[in-house]
Amino acid sequence: MFSTTLSSGASLRPLEPWRAEEFAAHLDRAREHIRPWVGPSFVTVDVAGARATLGLYAERAARDGAGIYGIWAEGVLVGGVMFVEFSPATGVFEIGCWLEPDGEGHGHITSAVRELLAYAFDERGMHRAEWRCRSDNHRSSAVARRLGMTLEGVLREAWPVGDVFYDKQVWSLLASEWRVASAAQVRDHHDRHEHAG
Repeated sequence: MFSTTLSSGASLRPLEPWRAEEFAAHLDRAREHIRPWVGPSFVTVDVAGARATLGLYAERAARDGAGIYGIWAEGVLVGGVMFVEFSPATGVFEIGCWLEPDGEGHGHITSAVRELLAYAFDERGMHRAEWRCRSDNHRSSAVARRLGMTLEGVLREAWPVGDVFYDKQVWSLLASEWRVASAAQVRDHHDRHEHAG
């Protein structure tokens, strides 16, 4: 798939199994920070686990399903985004993300998710994006809001962490909404350049 420079200045590219050692080192920096917010199988503890996670995504990507993409800031892997689910048959996909502490506050995730939305909607003709996060994950819900997603509802106590069950938010964005937002963004960009000239 693609490799691109994000508006945040970081680069986004596929996180392939051969990067397992780099991914494992990144998880060592990120693990305790992301553990409450991501699925437990994602937070592996060694290179073998990292390779298994990346291998799983590579297999699913090969079947036209989920894919996983790393975000590199100044050459260091600081986080990433992924298609948690990707179903061309239904036109529905879900995007997820994670970030180590040093990667926060630079706009990397919003910029990277926008790239995945553009790919899914514009290139693949998908119909509906979903974003799911713990209700108390304010950074994650802020990303959904910035991208123009609609909060559809809350699944009560649907996110277990250890023995505690947290509420889960479900956000969505439809292709028609994406097209309107993209057209507005292009107009804004054009207007800024007109006034600058």
